[in-house]
Amino acid sequence: MAEIPLYFVDLQDDLDDYGFEDYGPDCDNMRVTAFLDIPGQDNLPPLTRLEKYAFSENIFNRQIIARGLLDIFRDFSNNEEDFLTVMEIVVRLSEDAEPTVRTELMEQIPAIAGFLQENRSDFPAEFSEYLIPIVVRYLTDPNNQVRKSSQEVLLILLEQDLIFQHDIESKVCPILLELSAADSDDEYKVEAVSIICKMASMLSKSTVERLLLPRFCELCGDGKPFQVRKVCATNFGDICHAVGQEATEKFLIPKFFELCSDNVWGMRKACAECFMAVSYSTSPAVRRATLSPLFIRLVSDPCRWVRQAAFQSLGPFISTFANPSRAGLYIREDGTLSIRPPARDPDSELASGSPTPGSSGDTSLARYAPAGSTKPLQMEPDLPTEGTSTETSGFLHITSSSKGLMENPVEGSALVGAELARPSLEAGAFSELPDVNAHPISRHPGPDSWAFPGSSEDMFSNFLYWRTPLPDISTDLELLLSEAGPQEEHCSRPETVHNSCVARSEIQKVLDSLQEHMMNDPDVQAQVQVLSAALRAAQLDSVNEPESKPTEGLNAVSISEPSSASDNQMALSASSSQNELSVARILQSTDPGEPPDGTGDHLETGQRHDPILLEENKSKLQDIIPQPLLDQYVSMTDPARAQTVDTDIAKHCAYSLPGVALTLGRQNWHCLKDTYEMLASDVQWTVRRTLAFSIHELAAILGDQLTAADLVPIFNGFLKDLDEVRIGILKHLYDFLKLLHEDKRRECLYQLQEFVVTGNSRNWRFRYELAEQLILILELYNPNDVYDYLMHIALKLCADKVSEVRWISFKLVVAILQKFYSNSESALGLNFINELIMRFRHCSKWVGRQAFAFICQAVVSEECVPVDQFVEHLLPSLLSLASDPVPNVRVLLAKALRQTLLQKAYFRNAGNPHLEVVEETILTLQSDRDQDVSFFATLEPKRRNITDTTVLEKQK
Repeated sequence: MAEIPLYFVDLQDDLDDYGFEDYGPDCDNMRVTAFLDIPGQDNLPPLTRLEKYAFSENIFNRQIIARGLLDIFRDFSNNEEDFLTVMEIVVRLSEDAEPTVRTELMEQIPAIAGFLQENRSDFPAEFSEYLIPIVVRYLTDPNNQVRKSSQEVLLILLEQDLIFQHDIESKVCPILLELSAADSDDEYKVEAVSIICKMASMLSKSTVERLLLPRFCELCGDGKPFQVRKVCATNFGDICHAVGQEATEKFLIPKFFELCSDNVWGMRKACAECFMAVSYSTSPAVRRATLSPLFIRLVSDPCRWVRQAAFQSLGPFISTFANPSRAGLYIREDGTLSIRPPARDPDSELASGSPTPGSSGDTSLARYAPAGSTKPLQMEPDLPTEGTSTETSGFLHITSSSKGLMENPVEGSALVGAELARPSLEAGAFSELPDVNAHPISRHPGPDSWAFPGSSEDMFSNFLYWRTPLPDISTDLELLLSEAGPQEEHCSRPETVHNSCVARSEIQKVLDSLQEHMMNDPDVQAQVQVLSAALRAAQLDSVNEPESKPTEGLNAVSISEPSSASDNQMALSASSSQNELSVARILQSTDPGEPPDGTGDHLETGQRHDPILLEENKSKLQDIIPQPLLDQYVSMTDPARAQTVDTDIAKHCAYSLPGVALTLGRQNWHCLKDTYEMLASDVQWTVRRTLAFSIHELAAILGDQLTAADLVPIFNGFLKDLDEVRIGILKHLYDFLKLLHEDKRRECLYQLQEFVVTGNSRNWRFRYELAEQLILILELYNPNDVYDYLMHIALKLCADKVSEVRWISFKLVVAILQKFYSNSESALGLNFINELIMRFRHCSKWVGRQAFAFICQAVVSEECVPVDQFVEHLLPSLLSLASDPVPNVRVLLAKALRQTLLQKAYFRNAGNPHLEVVEETILTLQSDRDQDVSFFATLEPKRRNITDTTVLEKQK
């Protein structure tokens, strides 16, 4: 230890000898290698001297050389031969045995690369030939600090686009592939995969897909250290974004499935955290059919930490299903929300019962099938949209014909059995049934087949679009229907009941065949649930049918014209073949894709009048996202979730609710309404605060009608909440109120005074925010409402104990006066002026009288009051402040007169009768006994903003 002082003494002596007496951390402008310029030192030329110190036995010398490489390159850049000599010295220095020297050298590489980039014409290949190999070699350095430095430098060079594509593919990628090989050291492998993941976003798509993607997929299944898989899982979304949709679905999604099923819970947690990023890189079909059930598994994971991460990502994942063309909501480039009518399929008007002109009954449904699908989806008309004429709207039922099986269009989010609980129209609002013989529908329509597309907003089946496909039993079912077909042509009642019994028996057979696979496969379990629901529906159908009369099938439809016997038979057949509809849905194509349009099937007579069942089913009518995702999302408000998943799970639900609402669209707000109300009444104020800060965004999504019905009551409740919650709605008060209808907006007026009272009187920023919002809100109300409600709030704020609140409130007063006079409400303006004079000019406290001087100055500056009104009602009271006993009041009066009033053209007119009075007051103030008053009364006016005057006054 005795050698340490001598070591530092020697170092200091060396520094003194080299001209480093003043060298220190603060000497930024001093060249680190200045000692190389000392003339006559050692009687050596500069290059020789550089080489001497670069390979000195003194470590500090070598560090100084490494740290000053940029200056050295600049000094020798004029001579190409000397420059190359320096480059060779740098290469030799990079092999230094001391790690600190190598680290210092590596940290200078980005700056040197930038210098060479600027002088590329002189040194086109030096960086690639000399420095890139150093960076690559240091990636395998035995010293950890050197490796970390080289990794950072590599990413910096890639980010700044300083490495040629050829060098990336021939020098960088090969060493990374070598380090990440199966036989590589675990520590090197983890570092290599981390670099691969970080640099993927900086490389071209083709380079990543061709060179790095195969190794990444291999590392995702690496079985040795779980850290490698953890890095892959954490950065999985970045890789998906780098390679694009096609490669993601072909190569990465299978690996993602493996990681989501990893035995290490940290892996599954990382997958849940990056799920949204992965979803963005997939098609809607894969997102719905593949990723949705995978996410449900993560939400139900046995590890609490995985469930916690999954629920936090649930809202963001749902937002990836957003389809502006369906929801009618668009985000502009500036971030604001744009409302447009949802796009509707041109064939949707066929739901009214008549084909579009030019269709000639030959419309292929291939466009409704997902990409790559070989089974076009079937559609059938459903409930009419609002506003449809009662003469053309209603249920259109199509039974199976001899050419094929009838398709059930009920694509709701509930199980198949819930299809019986569809809301019905009133009697007399049904359209005429089309001729089934004219438009046959087959399960596999040909190019000339014809079908009824319905509403794009109504048709969706979570079973159809995200469940694993069921075993194909179409052959057995077609055989069943072919046997029942001839009987349906006569449509006798006993035969119909018999067909129903046969269908139930066939469904039972399918259920029995699936039972043996039910235990280990959750998808099979879900399929069994769907088939069980269909069986129960068929059983319920058979129970209700004997109670109804044969004519009830006709009563379900109001025929505008006399219908034929075949039409009547068709209606009866449609009513009695509910069991066939349920099974037909199961046999429908399970290829993922955009949901087809239409959801309608008529309800059985005994069930369509059950209000409870109808209400429960109504909350399930959405076809934007898979229903299990929505079910899990709304369950986040369950108190049990807070105990088993995360105490802040309700806060995460509230945070992502606007995004989920934007995804579903306002037509599906009923799915979230109850959830929103539960969150609004949550016992945690942080949850309510989150909703309060986003209520204006939700109002923009829902529109004025839904906002008035569902959000305004919540808004009113937040008004009486804690200040921590109220500040949320206060900060966006203007944004929320402007979205309301005029009548509803006026109802909120009397409640705005709730903001004046705060739970903590020292919370002055709350009142400051209120004044700022009121200035904006003035434009939303007429002058009479402003006078009756907002004026009194402004006057209270002007008398606040905190000066910051008072100053902003004075601006509010000026804005109110401008509101009155700009709308030709002189009477209201005069009343307000008289109120100001009474409250402030004759105030017993000097701050009130000072406020009056400032208000008058602001009125003149903003010209919000006609000059004749000002000189008649305000000027006399203002000039009377010249005799005020408090100097601070007289100081502000002097500023108002000298800097503002006399600068107006009206008062500069020599013939102005009021000019003499103002000048007399100025002379009085100039001779005031207080130096500040006389100073500002004498001071020549300068061009300054009224805000500057305010700042000066507040400093006083």
